[in-house]
Amino acid sequence: MENITSLNSPHIERVKALTGPRGKKNRETESAFIAEGIQTVREALTSKLIAGLAVKHVYVTESGLLKLQQEISSANLEKYELIMVSDQVMTAMADSESPQGIIALCSSKSLKLSDLWASKPNKIAYFWQIQDPGNAGTVIRTADACGFDAVVFSSDSVDIFNPKTVRSTVGSLWHIPVVTDVNIDEFINQAGVNNLPLYALTGEGEENFNSSFVSRVSKQPSGWLFGNEARGLPTLPSELVKVAIPMKGFAESLNVASAAAIVLHSVGLY
Repeated sequence: MENITSLNSPHIERVKALTGPRGKKNRETESAFIAEGIQTVREALTSKLIAGLAVKHVYVTESGLLKLQQEISSANLEKYELIMVSDQVMTAMADSESPQGIIALCSSKSLKLSDLWASKPNKIAYFWQIQDPGNAGTVIRTADACGFDAVVFSSDSVDIFNPKTVRSTVGSLWHIPVVTDVNIDEFINQAGVNNLPLYALTGEGEENFNSSFVSRVSKQPSGWLFGNEARGLPTLPSELVKVAIPMKGFAESLNVASAAAIVLHSVGLY
């Protein structure tokens, strides 16, 4: 097993290039990203890999290796290249403020919208111009938990391989297909071609997201559209069903991740 103790190691530069100020560009150029933390890396190493995602190798400290050995069988670990690093090297590599001693270098390949239709999805969540990495990771995790078949993000959304987004998925990135850079008109048109009914979450929806509405739509295939944190959704075709989540208090709106949690749980589990 390779052992890295030098703070001048090119491995540090390689990892930081994927998480630093030019990280997005470098991630796209290299088709690579970083997964950090025991839960996220455990799922990367043990889950049935989503098409396009793979683990190249894993950097671990002594304590990080012990954590992995407690979580993953030796047979599974032997499939991957483990690189031992000192605590100082791990701190230099890590993007998080409190490193857990485990970082995986992963390869990525973008899925296409056409890949989804081939699998005949039953439930899809679409997010338009989501900007916050934490929100993006949370909605991926929520969709996974609620049994959705895929998550789709529009162009001009945050990079799903942003280190904070990856951490916020807590491993769900390896459980559910995620498609990016899909224009909202393209998604609406393709949903129509594939006979997937769509519902858009807006503050002025003509339908209330209540128990009777949920019981009516939850057993059917469906796609759900959620908007930008500040601006909501753009102007949509008049025939698209707009849905509002009832609120009792005085808040102007719900955070997109909160709205998604309500909707995805209600229609995904029941």
